[in-house]
Amino acid sequence: MNDYVILADVTCDLSEELRTRFGVEDYLQGHIHFSDGRDFPTTLDWSHISRADFYKALSDKKLEVSTAPASPEEYYTAFKAYAEKGMDVLSISISSKISSTYNVASGAAKRVQEEFPERTIYCFDSYKMSGAMGLLVLYAHQLKAEGKTLAEVADWLEQNKHRVHQMGPIDDLIFVARRGRLTMGKAIMGSFAGVKPMGDCNRDGYVSVLAKVKGINKALDLTVRYVKQAAVDLSEQVVFISHSNREEYALHLQERIQAELQPKQVLVSDVFSGCGTNIGPGMVAVYFLGEEISEDLAAEKALMNELLNG
Repeated sequence: MNDYVILADVTCDLSEELRTRFGVEDYLQGHIHFSDGRDFPTTLDWSHISRADFYKALSDKKLEVSTAPASPEEYYTAFKAYAEKGMDVLSISISSKISSTYNVASGAAKRVQEEFPERTIYCFDSYKMSGAMGLLVLYAHQLKAEGKTLAEVADWLEQNKHRVHQMGPIDDLIFVARRGRLTMGKAIMGSFAGVKPMGDCNRDGYVSVLAKVKGINKALDLTVRYVKQAAVDLSEQVVFISHSNREEYALHLQERIQAELQPKQVLVSDVFSGCGTNIGPGMVAVYFLGEEISEDLAAEKALMNELLNG
């Protein structure tokens, strides 16, 4: 069996602790630009800017923040380095519906395979981002550790990519409005009323709001109940929780899910700068495996209505 590396991009939002635990050897960084002139790589840590300062910057209406994936040349260099070591590559990218990263990776893979035709470079479009993608990356490394080949891991990912679900609230509606996803008037009124939008991800990786509840305690309770009903074989699962500067909520969910639902593991990580720029502060979300995401989230909407009305 050829040796291979699993190489995800930075939007998988896996902390150093989790990368060490699951044997994540490497990942592709991206780039972040602040309109005040600051530029640095997007990384899976807070080495360039603290978590508090980063999310504070996002809340500054005078400051524009933008991100970009690794360049074609950076992907080419990374893939080539492993090919030169005699290793194959399984590249895992954020949804192609959200970012150009998958296309960049695919172009770089073609270049390297022309130079190293004996090497395999498989580019996987996760159709996910942040914790949803991170969960797939963790399962991929777990399968590799069990001795699965690159082809077997890639096949599992393709079969299960649309089974990853998300649930949890976001409580910074002002940032949502600033990104154009809500009017500022509705954001202000919703903030005063304590409204918490809650959503699951569709088949392209975008999150669609399924409910709006008042109060964080109700939102966290509804999150646990949704996971309980939507997950499949939860006792055999790894559950992943991501948060954007809402660690207290994340740890609360971790404790409740572990005690009440008893999955194999419940893991927590930050949303780092690569995804945080678009997600913004105030999100906590649980990621898990369920039935395949339905078209237009019809089944997920029905489940949420049942939970709200029950």
